[in-house]
Amino acid sequence: MSSQDDNKAIIRRYREIHNSNNLSGLDAIVAKDVISHNLLPGLPPGLEGGKMAHQAFLETAPDIKTKTEYLVADGDKVVEWYTASGTNTGPFMGMPPTGKPWEIATVILYRLANGKIVETWGLNDQFGFMQQLGLIPIPE
Repeated sequence: MSSQDDNKAIIRRYREIHNSNNLSGLDAIVAKDVISHNLLPGLPPGLEGGKMAHQAFLETAPDIKTKTEYLVADGDKVVEWYTASGTNTGPFMGMPPTGKPWEIATVILYRLANGKIVETWGLNDQFGFMQQLGLIPIPE
């Protein structure tokens, strides 16, 4: 197995851990001082901030699930395109729950070193997410 295959396996494991909500499993595959270029405002840096972000999303949508759609590896980097879906049954960033289902696409670039995720960059469809919740009107 190549190091690129190993890195893709780490990202698959990362996704499994998020879906199981067993965040202690992240300790083995994410560096404690991971650099997230898209961490939610007000959260501490590193792995603990990432775990707190996951918990915040669980409070917003306890049924949240993610599915990897595509993985590609190049050297020490892996790009993952995944879809996330859930139902907004809890408050989200100060906004009341809407009870509406949602699904968004996200692309994350991971950098790995020594078998761990050490840096991430991500993009997701926040505008579409807000439209699905009815918080931003959909143009006619």
